[in-house]
Amino acid sequence: QLQLVESGGGLVQPGGSLRLSCAASGFTLDYFAIGWFRQAPGKEREGVSCISSRAGSTNFVDSVKGRFIISRDNAKNTVYLQMNSLKPEDTAVYYCAADLRLDTSCSYNEVDYDYWGQGTQVTVSS
Repeated sequence: QLQLVESGGGLVQPGGSLRLSCAASGFTLDYFAIGWFRQAPGKEREGVSCISSRAGSTNFVDSVKGRFIISRDNAKNTVYLQMNSLKPEDTAVYYCAADLRLDTSCSYNEVDYDYWGQGTQVTVSS
């Protein structure tokens, strides 16, 4: 069974940190760009960050630049999203997705993505 599984979400105070993991089973992430998306209550899902399959090129939405770091460990078949200096407006369900793309680019275009995880809740509140 081909699937992505997110983990690492939870409740954190403003200014705190969380590290989300996106683990693949049934296929290798080596050939996939990986995107992290989030959906807050009452809002549309938005792209947050992505990392290419080649050369590790990364993108971040402006609202998280300088606070979030995306990385991949192909040996563990896992991609991580390190989230620092969290703000209440980061509260959302976070999803990872895999896009079969053998180049140095990645996108936030959801139709490009072939596999999606079930999501993990991140709540930033005091």
